[in-house]
Amino acid sequence: MDIAWHGYSCFRITERGHTSVVTDPYGSKQALTKMRLSADLVTISHDQERHQASAIRGQTYVIAGPGEYEVGELFVTGIALHRHDAEQDRILDNVAYHFEYPNGLDVLHLGALHQLPDPTPFEQLDQVSVLLLPIEVALLGGDSLADLISVIEPSYVVPMRPLRLRDEEFASALDGFLKMMGVNSIEARDGLRITPTSLPEQTQVSLLRQV
Repeated sequence: MDIAWHGYSCFRITERGHTSVVTDPYGSKQALTKMRLSADLVTISHDQERHQASAIRGQTYVIAGPGEYEVGELFVTGIALHRHDAEQDRILDNVAYHFEYPNGLDVLHLGALHQLPDPTPFEQLDQVSVLLLPIEVALLGGDSLADLISVIEPSYVVPMRPLRLRDEEFASALDGFLKMMGVNSIEARDGLRITPTSLPEQTQVSLLRQV
């Protein structure tokens, strides 16, 4: 499986011979078209009007809400995670997606979070190979975030940058997260490649460079 980060909460997940996924394609349709992203499935976790599923080449399916779905051989669970926007005192929708491939690899994409979610829905997951984590929650409390990660028990955690975070806020959140995870130094890479036999026993952080 290969995972590439295209900014904010947009990732492309590919596994040879299986359904490919693009999450949260953000930006203008023209800009996304230039990126030439392709996938069988597009998922939208939040702020649906900001995302452009139609700009993704080859997309046949779009999922934008909670529920259980089968796309080819890929099983997808959408988990409702409502979030509170304190600035405007309103409740916003957010959907986490759990992608389960038939070879035993799976990915959990948490979408956008303004606060740490109730971990109860994640206790039902058998395993998580890769957790795609919006790093903004690192500003909300390291202990609670550590508890959430310990419930999910991913093999890899990939930090992602929420749209609302300024450069200095993202740097601060990322620094705090890496310290919490006990990572002293780490180099960003262009993508994450995993196989069912290469998963580490202990959770590792993989910092991806935007491509």
